[in-house]
Amino acid sequence: MKKSYEIDMIRGPLVRNVLIYAFPLMLSGILQLLFNAADVIVVGRFAGPQALAAVGSTGSLTGLLTNLFIGLSIGTNVLVARYYGAQNYESIKETIDTSIIAAFFGGLILVLVGLFASRPMLTLMDTPADVIDLSVLYMKILFAGMPFQMLYNFGAAILRSVGDTRRPLYFLTIAGVVNVILNLIFVIVFKMSVAGVALATIASHGVSCALVLRCLMQSDGIISLDIKNLKFSMSKMIAMLKVGLPAGFQGIVFSISNMLIQSSVNSFGSTVMAGNTAAQNVEGFVYTAMNAIYQTNLSFTSQNYGAKNHKRIDKVLLVCLGIVIIVGLVLGNGAYLMGNHLLGLYSSDAEVIQYGLNRLAICSALYFLCGMMDVMVGSIRGLGYAVMPMIVSLLGACALRVIWVLTIFQVYHTQFSLYISYPISWAVTFLAHLGCYLVVRKKAFAKLKDQLN
Repeated sequence: MKKSYEIDMIRGPLVRNVLIYAFPLMLSGILQLLFNAADVIVVGRFAGPQALAAVGSTGSLTGLLTNLFIGLSIGTNVLVARYYGAQNYESIKETIDTSIIAAFFGGLILVLVGLFASRPMLTLMDTPADVIDLSVLYMKILFAGMPFQMLYNFGAAILRSVGDTRRPLYFLTIAGVVNVILNLIFVIVFKMSVAGVALATIASHGVSCALVLRCLMQSDGIISLDIKNLKFSMSKMIAMLKVGLPAGFQGIVFSISNMLIQSSVNSFGSTVMAGNTAAQNVEGFVYTAMNAIYQTNLSFTSQNYGAKNHKRIDKVLLVCLGIVIIVGLVLGNGAYLMGNHLLGLYSSDAEVIQYGLNRLAICSALYFLCGMMDVMVGSIRGLGYAVMPMIVSLLGACALRVIWVLTIFQVYHTQFSLYISYPISWAVTFLAHLGCYLVVRKKAFAKLKDQLN
C-alpha cells in the first residue's frame, strides 16, 4: 500500500498523477529560486547597482561548477525510481547510501574549487573592475556552504524518485523564510552587502539539508537512511555515473555557453548587466516551473520502465509535453507583459528595467521551446540513454550558441542578436531530440518485450 506522501506513477489516472507530482515540485523549485531572488532584490534595492551586477555575474559560473554534481543527483533519481518500479529494495538501499556519500564529498570538492577558482574564472569572463571584488567575495562565501546544498539535492532526489514531492516543498518553505529574514538583517541592519546575502543563503541551505536528512533517517520505509552505517557500492556509483555524468557534463557545457553569453552581455557595461541579471531572475521562475515537468517525466518514465510498463511511457511523454507548452506560454508571456512591475522589484532604475525588458521580449516569450526540449530529454534519460541527449544538446544548443556569438553577434553587436540565439537553439535541439527518442524508444521497447517473453 502506498504511503500518503507517495504517488503511484505506474497505475491510476495519468494526467491527475502527473499534476499532483509536478505541482509541489514547481513550488519547490520556485522557492529555491527565491533564495537567489531575495539576494538579488535586497542587494539591488539596498546595496546599489554594483552589488546587483556582482551577484548576477556569478550565476553562470556557479552553474558551471555545480552542474556536474547536480547531474549525479539525476542519476540517483533515475536509479532509485527504476529499482522502485522493479521492487528491487536491496538495490534501492545501496543507491541511497552511495548517493549520500557522493553528495558529501562532492560538496567538499566544490568548497575547494570555489575558493581557488572564483577570481581566475571571473577574470576570464571579463567581469568589470568595479564589480569583480564583490563577485569574488560572494562566490567564496557561497561555496563554503556547498556540502549543505549537495546533500539536500541528493536527499530530495531520493524522495522524488518514490513519488514524494511534498516534503521537499515543506523543507524549502522553512529554509526560504530563514533566508529572507537573514537577508534583511545582514544587509539592511548590518550593512554587509553581498557577504550578507551569501551568508543568508548558506544558512538556508543548512536548514533544508538538515530537514531532508532527518526525514530520510526517520523513514521506516524502503528509503530509510542509517547515517551511522553508510556503505559505499562501487557498482551503484558506476550506474549513477553512467546516467549522471552525461547529464552533469551537459550542464557544464551549457554553463560554458552561458558564460560566453554573459561575457558578451558584460561588453555592454554594468547597467545592461544589471538589467540582464534582473530579467534572468524573472525567467528563472518560468524555467523552474517547466523544469518540474521535465523531472516529473524523468521519474514517471524511469518507474514505468523498471516496471516493464512500456505502454504508459508514450502517454507520459505526450501528457508532459502538453503541460509544459501551456506552462511555458502562460508564464513566459505573463512575465513579459508584467515585466515593468517584476523588474521593478529588482531595481528602481528605469534604464535597468528597460534593458531587462529587452531580454524578456525575446527569451521569456518563447521559453516554452526550452521546456519542450527538456521534456524530450527526460524521456530519453528515463529509458536509460544518457549519452545521446548529452551529445545532441551539446551540438544543438551549446555549439550553436557559441558559433552564433562568435559570428552573427560579432557582425550585429546588439542585445537582440545576442538573445535570439536562445530560442533558435531550443527549437533546433527539440527537433533533434524528438528524432532520437523515436530511435531510443524502438530499442528500449524491444528490450522490454524480450524480457517479458
